Amino acid sequence: MKSLSVVVIGATSGIAQPVARAYASRGATLFLLARNAEALSTTASDLLARGASRVETMVADVQDSARHDEIVHAAKGTCGTIDVVLIAHGILRNQQEIDHDVDEMLRLFEVNATSVLSLAQRFGLAMESQGAGTIAVITSVAGERGRRSLYTYGASKAAVSHFLAGMRGRYKPLGINVLDIRPGPVDTPMLAGRPQPLIATADAVARDIVKAIDRGTWLLYTPWYWRFVMAIVRLIPERIMMRLKY
Repeated sequence: MKSLSVVVIGATSGIAQPVARAYASRGATLFLLARNAEALSTTASDLLARGASRVETMVADVQDSARHDEIVHAAKGTCGTIDVVLIAHGILRNQQEIDHDVDEMLRLFEVNATSVLSLAQRFGLAMESQGAGTIAVITSVAGERGRRSLYTYGASKAAVSHFLAGMRGRYKPLGINVLDIRPGPVDTPMLAGRPQPLIATADAVARDIVKAIDRGTWLLYTPWYWRFVMAIVRLIPERIMMRLKY
């Protein structure tokens, strides 16, 4: 059986690493992109030790959109046919941290939304002749309702989810699945020092992601109970949401 070729953007992030490890254990070819060269090198060595057939890395900042075509070209050069693209980069800021810094608000949106849209579309265009493959993007349950404590972050994730819904309609007839991954709080460095209810481990979330990709799922809530939690949250009247401080 042909080994998979997997591209991971934001490869040193807390969720991306266990996903990459899962594919390494299957003997996959991996193309990894991140900003931190040292962390990326350590990750690559670990994946080779875990069974990856080949690991290539690229250091780049996703905010530099001028390099996005270069990123896709390098990934294609490593993988040939790309079976899976996982876009996993992002930053988190509570609203009170950026309320008086509009430039930082815009930077958050650029990292979490604009760069994701750009990379997802470019990979879609590069993969459309394949007739197969998955573009998987980590969004968040925070994108489903505006919250006073997190509305810039939530808006960035909502924008990506809407974009992915449109992409899905465009690429599904071509055999390419577009997966929207909506985790709740996950125990990763991003949430260090931010106590959260119902927090999940990164390994558990990664297992759910790999299963969803294998099955051709188009929307994943992880852990599973967030599907039901968010169904309730979506029913809360706006006049009540405005009063909630969470």
